[in-house]
Amino acid sequence: MRPAERIRGFASGDLEALYAISLATGHAGRDAAHLYADPKMMGHIYAAPYAVLSPNAVLVAEDGDGVVGYAAGSLDTRAWEEQLARDWWPSLRVQYPDPGEDATQAMTHDQRRAAMIHRPTRAPLSVVTRFPAHLHLNLLPTAQGRGLGSRLFEAWRTAQNAGPIHVAVNNANENAQRFWTKLGFAVLADADIPNGRTLWLGRA
Repeated sequence: MRPAERIRGFASGDLEALYAISLATGHAGRDAAHLYADPKMMGHIYAAPYAVLSPNAVLVAEDGDGVVGYAAGSLDTRAWEEQLARDWWPSLRVQYPDPGEDATQAMTHDQRRAAMIHRPTRAPLSVVTRFPAHLHLNLLPTAQGRGLGSRLFEAWRTAQNAGPIHVAVNNANENAQRFWTKLGFAVLADADIPNGRTLWLGRA
């Protein structure tokens, strides 16, 4: 670990950094800033709810430039989905109109995320039965390739005393697939897992 690097618990002042990292890695691991009119759309779904509703389940990685990554998740995915339904999605649904259920090809990226806010994807039953915990982990490109992601994963897993974990990865994000495979995750292919843009991986 570089002298300036450290992994620590989330602090309230880190929230904007989590939004920024979600956007900077939101295009299959690449910068998505050019795709979104609202720069917070990605963070609303993948980072901010953990920071606001369950801050003890969030770790951040920082170096001399500030916060460069985060790990956020839940030990009980089904309970987390229910908490989002109660405490997170309702206010966002007021803020972002429902674009409807038309073919996503005709939607902007902002509208696709708004559709996810109104109709969030639930993890497949076979996934949460075998791997009840889930995790989101993102690092800025400048912080990748030096082992920080692996250390962040191990720190989160240890801090949460996590058992079997699953992650959802964009099937176009080959770097993420290699990262999770290196950490012992394997692609899941149960009958109830749809073929689509998301790959589900689990580690027992």
